[in-house]
Amino acid sequence: MSGEADLGDSPAPGDGPARDERPAQSGRAAPDEAPALDGVIHHPTRLTLVAFLSACDEAEFAAVRDGCRVSDSVLSKNASALEAAGYLHVRKGHVGKRPRTWLSLTPAGRQALTRHLAALQDLVDAARGAASSVGA
Repeated sequence: MSGEADLGDSPAPGDGPARDERPAQSGRAAPDEAPALDGVIHHPTRLTLVAFLSACDEAEFAAVRDGCRVSDSVLSKNASALEAAGYLHVRKGHVGKRPRTWLSLTPAGRQALTRHLAALQDLVDAARGAASSVGA
């Protein structure tokens, strides 16, 4: 199973993330407030896309599609959502006579990924702490 059938079913960025999925406003949350998961990049395909692009300055659409193992339409839809959120830059041009599209993370996209990963790590740390306190 490719997993592509249900990848575009989450709300669009304009619909706003759920209350507990609001993006953090700064690089780190206040000591008494855990960093929030980012509703835009929490979606599995968008998280895969952002993680893939975090490893490079820019990548051609086909390379991202193949690296993320999604179809053109799934990549296009999710890239549009990330671009609307300000996390992705799309550059179009030509190589010879062939049109090409390149994708890159914006600084805001890189910061959002960092905050999101910190929030995920906090969840892991909290789960480990809870497990050790109950003797699991």
